[in-house]
Amino acid sequence: MSPPLLGALFLLLWLGFAGDVAVAGGKWSWRGVPTTLDGPFEPVTVPLSDDAFRGHAVDLPPTDPRVRRNVVGFEPEQVSVSLSADSDSVWVSWVTGEFQIGDDIKPLNPKSVASVVRYGRIRRLLKNEATGNSLIYNQLYPFEGLQNYTSGIIHHVRLTGLKPGKLYYYQCGDPSIPAMSDIHFFRTMPISSPGRYPRRIAIVGDLGLTYNSTSTVDHIRHNKPDLLLMVGDVTYANLYLTNGTGSDCYSCSFSQTPIHETYQPRWDYWGRFMEPLVSEIPIMVIEGNHELELQVDNITFASYSSRFAFPGEESRSYSTFYYSFNAGGIHFIMLGAYISYNKSSDQYKWLERDLANVDRSVTPWLVATWHPPWYSTYKAHYREAECMRVAMEDLLYSYGVDLVFNGHVHAYERSNRVYNYSLDPCGPVYITIGDGGPATGNFCWDRQPDYSAYRESSFGHGILEVVNETHALWTWHRNQDLYDSPGDQIFIVRQPDECPVNPIQSNSQRVDVI
Repeated sequence: MSPPLLGALFLLLWLGFAGDVAVAGGKWSWRGVPTTLDGPFEPVTVPLSDDAFRGHAVDLPPTDPRVRRNVVGFEPEQVSVSLSADSDSVWVSWVTGEFQIGDDIKPLNPKSVASVVRYGRIRRLLKNEATGNSLIYNQLYPFEGLQNYTSGIIHHVRLTGLKPGKLYYYQCGDPSIPAMSDIHFFRTMPISSPGRYPRRIAIVGDLGLTYNSTSTVDHIRHNKPDLLLMVGDVTYANLYLTNGTGSDCYSCSFSQTPIHETYQPRWDYWGRFMEPLVSEIPIMVIEGNHELELQVDNITFASYSSRFAFPGEESRSYSTFYYSFNAGGIHFIMLGAYISYNKSSDQYKWLERDLANVDRSVTPWLVATWHPPWYSTYKAHYREAECMRVAMEDLLYSYGVDLVFNGHVHAYERSNRVYNYSLDPCGPVYITIGDGGPATGNFCWDRQPDYSAYRESSFGHGILEVVNETHALWTWHRNQDLYDSPGDQIFIVRQPDECPVNPIQSNSQRVDVI
């Protein structure tokens, strides 16, 4: 029996019943949900009314209780969890102390507050303790009238020796002050295996901090994911001047400003708003164009690189801009579209090595993410990342990447399996999901090429549920729908026998032995 049919039979157990499952002619369906084996599909465009479906992309004000500072002194805030490379460790991050903004800022001393996490399997018995590192970052502008910024103290602590698939309780801060957080919890990822996967993975891009974002996050929480992927454009702090004045079109409103300013407190607001979610659900982030945030001495990405913990060292990229990690039987590759990616770059060489080290008998699924899409049929940002595609597509295709998630275009689109703009049964399925934040508009509805299967101009988030080594259910949840009503749904089916890995050979693919 072929792997797809074996996977279909396994689904009967996963779904819990067989009444709505039919298998015929080597294909199967569940409640009419199509599979990629039914494709390629004829292109479908769902035209939606802006008023009914685009939501309210109005920024939350600093007076909103969800973004106000509600701790005192050096008590932790903006607590979050992120994954290390494998299931036996996670990162815990938080901020202590208040940011400063103005002409006369005095950075806090990171060494003045300890970075301690106490954790354990029993809520009232946090017998394990780990320590980490702390830092501050500045956002400085060499022009009169622009306000400089220095952050609170940002802490990152890595917990190691954890058991896979288990619930842990933790408390972070400095017990000597004392200034400790409330007790939070997280669940570690399953061990890397073809039979073990996170139950649900939520994926969102271009989230921002708007009233529409609050709807997106409410929907995500309702779906109770085990992991959250954020595919770039986090806070849109660069749509603000340093005095806090904002605009949806920065270049239109502030064309005469001497440097592209940002309002860094929006990062603190975002961290506070997201804490109830990401202090429990690990978040993995990759940079978008709105994270660039140029400042004095041509420094870029300072906030992005400082505020999140990345498994760069663990995945041997030693970078905040590209890295990889495992979540059960899935190997995730997070790539940077705003640093060098050509074949002579460090990123490309790292990607070759990382792909060469993936054992598909252990992690059958290979998922890649970066911010700007290669395959998008909207006018906004059309083929903006074409140079990246030319540099990297052959490499990803040769290793059999199954799924690609992107943001940047503030609309939803799912492709047929595609490679080099041609339908290809062994190409990845590309999904653009930059749907959390500000609206853009100006979409090309007049022509939809055959590689585009489904597109609609709606906001929301996606849920990926990997069932086994060949089948995964993808569901697109629109903000305007009821919590349990999918907007788009399909089973992604891998065919490893039909699409064997055939890597491009090069000297830099040698597997490092340490």
